[in-house]
Amino acid sequence: MFTPSQHDVRRFFCDTYRKQHAHEILSPLEAIAADWLALHPEYADEFGDLDAALARDYNVEGRTNPFLHLSMHLTIAEQVAVDQPQGIRAAFRTLCARHGNEHAAHHDIMECLGQMIWTSQRDGLPPDGAAYIECLKRRCG
Repeated sequence: MFTPSQHDVRRFFCDTYRKQHAHEILSPLEAIAADWLALHPEYADEFGDLDAALARDYNVEGRTNPFLHLSMHLTIAEQVAVDQPQGIRAAFRTLCARHGNEHAAHHDIMECLGQMIWTSQRDGLPPDGAAYIECLKRRCG
């Protein structure tokens, strides 16, 4: 299992942003990330300065962490693609129909993903995929 560091994640997004704007060839993962970067122009300054990105501290009460936000988009995209945990693809389709677009559906799913991660870290337990899917089912209600 690949577990990138905080700096690895920030370098990945900043490098993808740079390559995208320089019209360089992107890897398949960078291409997916670039699509999400394009949907979040409000974060352009964050991704355009690697040194500042590596130095910046995002606390819970402060601004949204764009690196975490985009990482969650990538996570959800991969989960939906492979339907893992099982049922996420169906929930995604339901939320897409409700919201009228994939981006809003992702943001709805993000609430459940964030809750699952927070609970896992708080309790020192592995992420609970079943609880994640139950949260999504309630949102699909």
